[in-house]
Order: sequence, then structure tokens, then C-alpha cells
Amino acid sequence: MSIASEHLIEIRELVKDHLEHRLDEKLSAEREQLLMQQIRGRLEQENAVLVAHYYTQDAVQDLAEETGGIVSDSLEMARFGKDHPAQTLVVAGVKFMGETAKILTPEKRVLMPTLEATCSLDIGCPIDEFSAFCDEHPDRTVVVYANTSAAVKARSDWVVTSSIAKDVVSYLHEKGEKILFAPDRHLGAYIQNVTGADVLIWDGACVVHEEFKADGMRHLMEENPDAAVLVHPESPAAVIELADLVGSTSQIIDAAVRMDNRKFIVATDQGIFHTMQKAVPDKELIIAPTAGHGATCYSCANCPWMAMNELEALAEVFEREDNEVFVDPALGERAMLPLQRMLDFKKQM
Repeated sequence: MSIASEHLIEIRELVKDHLEHRLDEKLSAEREQLLMQQIRGRLEQENAVLVAHYYTQDAVQDLAEETGGIVSDSLEMARFGKDHPAQTLVVAGVKFMGETAKILTPEKRVLMPTLEATCSLDIGCPIDEFSAFCDEHPDRTVVVYANTSAAVKARSDWVVTSSIAKDVVSYLHEKGEKILFAPDRHLGAYIQNVTGADVLIWDGACVVHEEFKADGMRHLMEENPDAAVLVHPESPAAVIELADLVGSTSQIIDAAVRMDNRKFIVATDQGIFHTMQKAVPDKELIIAPTAGHGATCYSCANCPWMAMNELEALAEVFEREDNEVFVDPALGERAMLPLQRMLDFKKQM
């Protein structure tokens, strides 16, 4: 099963449009500080907590930490929001993260800077096509990546993040189950390779990670022979083969702390560098090469939808009427089952 070509065209055009819209936008330091002060006040006033992903802007990450929120990967974002006493969650990330927060805490208000912030993996796995694909293979256990809509999650048996996908599939494989995995083909192939499981894979990809190139990586490794290579499993197989460690965003940060190397080549969205550099201030971080050059490339190792979580939008998050996340209660209940399996599995690790 392949994503229809119109989906890929739509995704690439959206990415280009978002990048072009933001190339010339940069806040002054004074304006940035003013906005951050306003947002701090509104979070306190609204009994709200800011939950941000590693790929968001530096200032947004700083603000989340300074106000008692969290900067993390999608799994920890979901768990933090579920356990935090705040009645309003402000999710700085992409739409599927906001939906997940709402599914886990239906009684809470979930707001986002914009609901237009989405994900190529989500766009490339529409529920009608995916449901039909599952129906064609009823003998397979359906495992979906967190980067999917609430409807796709509700159609699944398990939801996984990149930090536990390998472990979940290995567990299912040991039970003799055959897997249908969606939507990222690179993550699916990596899992299949390391677990030996029978995995049927949906044909989706992340527009950021898919752009990392093995040839460019080899050249960079030759220039930096003492550098360890840390790669996210959404990257192509040829890039993964060059890695000293393959892991999720949180696992990549942990590896940089744990490993003795003083230099790292990192193949994931370079938004992670802000938190990562704080963790290893005396180490050098180098972004892995993509196919593009300068600002004209359509990925540049920066997710354009994550970039939509800008301070201007965050400052207006409580004033707007078009940015609250809603999930149909019946759909949310069905999606909660595979999500809860993920959370319970993680507790046992």
C-alpha cells in the first residue's frame, strides 16, 4: 500500500508555503521578552500548564520549563499532561499531540497555538484508506505510531512512540503475532529489522527525517572522525546503518550525556539542540546533512509545523475561539484503549 501521490504533493507544498511565510519573521529581543511575560501571566491566571515538544522554538521550550511545564517527547508530554493538576493544557507541538492530550484527559481543556500545526505522517495516513488497509489484513495486530490522528489510533490495537516501538513489536512477535505497522515506513523497517517480526508497513514518511542523506553523512563523519552518530529511527535505512545509536528524541539526549564522545552528529530535527546543549554544554553538536541547501530546502532538519508554535500565537492562545482541541467522546474512548496499553507497557519496562 502506497500513499496516493496527491498526498505527497500536498504535504510538500504545505511545507514550502509554511517555510516561505516564516523566512523573514524574527522577533526582537524586547518583543520576545514582552510576549514571554504576558504568556507567564496568562498561564497562571488560567490555571494552565504549558507542555512543549523538543522540536519547538527555543523560547517556547524555555517558557515551558520556567512556568512549571515540561519539554519532552510525545510520550512524556502525554503522561505529564495527564498527571498534572492544571485544568487547562496548552500543547505546543502538532495536532496529534493535542488530540492525544485530550483523549487522555477528556475533562480538561486542551488548547494549542494553532490547530493548523500538523504532521506529514498524520496527513499521509487518512482514516478511510487506513481502515480499508486494516480490513484487508484482519489477521494482523495493528500497531500505529503516535504521529497519527485520533481516528487512526481508535482503529489500532496498540499505539507506540519511537522510544518503545521496538520493545512493543518484540513483545508481540514473541507471542507469535503478525504486525501491521503505520504510518512511518522507515521506523517500521527499522523495527522489522531489529526484531525479526513479520511486519506489514504502511508507506508514510516524515518530511524532516526522510531528507537525511547517507552520502552527506559519510562525508561529515570523515571530517569529524571522533564524533558519535545519533540517529532517529524515522530516518532512511542507509542513514540508520551509520549510527552509533538509534533512538527517540529523549534517548538521543540521554546518549549524548552518557557517551564519552565530545562531539555528536545528530540526525533529527535540530530543535532538539536547545535542550540537548543544556544537557551537554561542553560538547559539540552537529546537525546531520539533508538534501537541501540553506533556506531553500523544504525540510532543513526543521519541522515547519512545529515552527508554527511561535510566541505571537502562544500569547493569543486564551483569546482565540478556533484553537481548542476536541475529540468525539466515543472515538476518544476507543483510542484510549491502545494508548493505555502503551502507557501500561511503559510502566513495566
